[in-house]
Amino acid sequence: MDRVEKIKSMLLENPADSFLCHALALEYIKLGNDSDARSLFESILENEPGYIGSYYHLAKLLERIGETNKAIKVYEKGMEEAKRVGDNHSLSELRSAFEELTF
Repeated sequence: MDRVEKIKSMLLENPADSFLCHALALEYIKLGNDSDARSLFESILENEPGYIGSYYHLAKLLERIGETNKAIKVYEKGMEEAKRVGDNHSLSELRSAFEELTF
């Protein structure tokens, strides 16, 4: 069983598991399936806005497909959430990626 199928089978037991959804989205990116990865990241952030890592990966995906303005908004929202929960490491990573894109 490949990684995607294994993660999908685990999600059958707990479809709202943000960790598994995030892992599946990363696998989709590796396979070049940006559309499904994007949908998963967006769903994660809609249901669990404090799942900080998904902001970074969604914004990078948006950058890669040329949706720069949307990527900027995702970075900004991710930085707000990282500040809110006191995740300074993620805040630094998001800020660095944001500044690289905008300056």
